[in-house]
Amino acid sequence: MPGKGKLTINGREALAYFMRETLVTHAERSLDLVERRGQYDIMIRAAGGGKSGQAGAVRLGIARALLKVEPELKETLRSEGLLTRDPRVVERKKPGQPKARKRFQFSKR
Repeated sequence: MPGKGKLTINGREALAYFMRETLVTHAERSLDLVERRGQYDIMIRAAGGGKSGQAGAVRLGIARALLKVEPELKETLRSEGLLTRDPRVVERKKPGQPKARKRFQFSKR
């Protein structure tokens, strides 16, 4: 919503939630790119994954929200890859192995 640029994640300020400036910078990349920092108050609920993954999800969410408010930003956001979801997912565990790729120790004798 229009405001003073406050970013709130799960009821806490962004830096208090992520506890690393680099993750906050990563999350706010969309706003910096289109020079809209300080124009919108953003409230986000993030769950699952780790803090780094959540920062990427926040970045995608902010980019998509900006696109709904200002459709003319699509080319700028698309060219920087901010509208693309990270497709990587956890590989499934295989039978006869302790994890997805790890093998049990081989014994010759």
